Amino acid sequence: MAVPKTGKKTTKIGLILLAFVAFIALGMPDGLLGVGWPSIRAGFGIPLDSLGMLLIASMTGYLTSSFLSGKLIARLGVGGLLVASCAATGVGLIGYTLVPVWGMMVALGVIAGLGAGAIDAGLNTYVAANFGEGLMQWLHASYGIGVTLGPIIMTVALNTLSSWRVGYAVVGGFQLALAACFMLTLPMWTQKSHPADAEKPKRLTDYKTSLRETLRRPQVWLSVSLFFLYTGGEVSLGTWAYTLLTEGRGIDPRVAGLWAGSYWLMFTIGRILAGLYARRIPGRLLVQLSLLGALLGSGLVWWNLSPGVSLAGVALIGFAIAPIFPAMVSGTSQRVGARFAANTIGMQMGAASLGASLIPGLVGVLAKNISLEVIPICLFVLFAALLGAHLIASRRPEAAAAPEEHLAPVEL
Repeated sequence: MAVPKTGKKTTKIGLILLAFVAFIALGMPDGLLGVGWPSIRAGFGIPLDSLGMLLIASMTGYLTSSFLSGKLIARLGVGGLLVASCAATGVGLIGYTLVPVWGMMVALGVIAGLGAGAIDAGLNTYVAANFGEGLMQWLHASYGIGVTLGPIIMTVALNTLSSWRVGYAVVGGFQLALAACFMLTLPMWTQKSHPADAEKPKRLTDYKTSLRETLRRPQVWLSVSLFFLYTGGEVSLGTWAYTLLTEGRGIDPRVAGLWAGSYWLMFTIGRILAGLYARRIPGRLLVQLSLLGALLGSGLVWWNLSPGVSLAGVALIGFAIAPIFPAMVSGTSQRVGARFAANTIGMQMGAASLGASLIPGLVGVLAKNISLEVIPICLFVLFAALLGAHLIASRRPEAAAAPEEHLAPVEL
């Protein structure tokens, strides 16, 4: 018996709301660590730079699961992957609160990273396969909400209960609750095939393309490089803006802190607004216009005409780049073909994590050995390189995909 359209629409609304909540939860652990690290370090009696061990362990797990997410989706389905990944993240975070030695917390970081990478790649693939670009923008805006809530949760835990472990226990418990929600809604994440569906276009998650075949596609690697460059630029400015403005430009720390924070505020606002106009502007054009805005903002910071111009440039970059990541995820099938999109999205998430880890560190090395003024130059070069790579990727020779590779995402 056919399912009424209203029932299908209600199901889709419920699933996308659950996806938004999952992305909020994905951002929470990233916000916990910065506030909780001084207490964590004191509790385990470890030096300041030990944080790198946990970050590397988490990144290793994240890269592994995101890289293999296409293969995991083919075997487990999106719903099954989300159940397993939320459970793994929850176990890892709650495990942080139970271990007596630092080395065990680092080991659990791999498990937490495995879960986070799979959640990220799995939900990006699902939304790209089933919904339009507007919802993709809002999905990533949800991550910004999570990053904002994380420090609040940890601050409350430290000030009221004097324990960083409580903060991780709360977020870990939330992840386990999400795993239960995904388990209860598991049948809804799997679209069963009916005879009448034979003529309908395939979704990205319907393809069972091997990872080996995907890795042989040069266009896939070009698409992956876009995310490496993008997150490198995004995180570099977020990391070094305050240092540049205060130590390099002599701007009052309170003013610089406000405007450095405005970078992430404008970033989140930009993604929320992009969800409203993304469907009216082709994804390729949206990315290219956004990168032109980022180049203008980087140029203003580089120019350093006055403190006000520098501060405005930082805020402009935050607003301009906001739609880029979600729009590039939505455009994956256009760049590489639908057969390779699910595998490629996972690889892109891994490359994004790698770029966010390596490029800001390299920018810091250059700033230390040359000058802090090299920071805006690096940003300008990164965004220019990303614009060039995106223009090349958008002119792929196989743009005329086979009829069955054309997707028809739906909007709610």
